[in-house]
Amino acid sequence: MSKLDAVRVGFQVFAAEGGEEFGAVQAVGPDELLVYVENAGEFVVKADAVTRVHDGKVIIDPKHLDPGLRRAIGHSHDREEPGV
Repeated sequence: MSKLDAVRVGFQVFAAEGGEEFGAVQAVGPDELLVYVENAGEFVVKADAVTRVHDGKVIIDPKHLDPGLRRAIGHSHDREEPGV
């Protein structure tokens, strides 16, 4: 059984347990996820980057991501209004 078996479209994606979500699962494949990252678009996340799946959340290890996706995660909340 793959750890991706428990992932569903719409699950929120986090770079750390207890951190702020940066995107949502758009599609689930046998070995990868398609994740929409706020303010950046869609990215493929390989199964080896997924560390945990629980309660509608996908936790990933940023060390297993390409640099472009890591940069996108770092800027995923740039356009948010303060105090909203």
